[in-house]
Amino acid sequence: MLELYRNIKRIREEKGMSQDELAKLVGFKSRSSINKIEMGVNDITQSKLIAIARALHVSPGELMGEDKEIASPTDLSTHLPNMFPIDAHTFRVPIVERVSAGRPIAADAEIIGYKYIDNKYSKDSHEYFGLRIVDKSMEPTIMDGDIVIVHRQSYVKNGEIAIVLIDGEEATAKEVQESADGITLIGHNAAVYTPHFYSAQEVKHLTIQIIGRVIQSIRRF
Repeated sequence: MLELYRNIKRIREEKGMSQDELAKLVGFKSRSSINKIEMGVNDITQSKLIAIARALHVSPGELMGEDKEIASPTDLSTHLPNMFPIDAHTFRVPIVERVSAGRPIAADAEIIGYKYIDNKYSKDSHEYFGLRIVDKSMEPTIMDGDIVIVHRQSYVKNGEIAIVLIDGEEATAKEVQESADGITLIGHNAAVYTPHFYSAQEVKHLTIQIIGRVIQSIRRF
């Protein structure tokens, strides 16, 4: 049984899911129930084993160590849709370290984990992904190390925060102000990034592309 408890913890962590998130999906009132299961303090019923396996998208056999091969998160990304419904209220999105224009997330960068967000977003049939922010230019709105959830789209309204790709380089999160004359990218931390204006000609020459709109920021703890 100890292998079962270790597998639950390992697979949960591989998928980037917190104990709170798993507890919610399985129907426990708090994370302490998951914590006690992973520590081997509490036994697990067959119905809860099945519920945990469903929430983690593995078979009960994999949790119990009966399957010879357990796919890694990267392996799963080649077989599962980017957006995977969990239940009527929740679905998961892949978290990546970088993203490029015009390519599906599954074919883009290595998926480093998953986050779980409100299922209301899945109803519009668009693609969502998570991106880890690795700079301080948008602080305090988005902190270094935060994960942003992004709705993939090629246009945002003025004042919205977008993921922008400049001349094929690594994507950056910036507030966007656009006019007939060009586009201004605004960082919220002026000490790191001052507003940068690109003329309409520069936009065309540098291939400045909006990859998506930031709909949510998840704070790093």
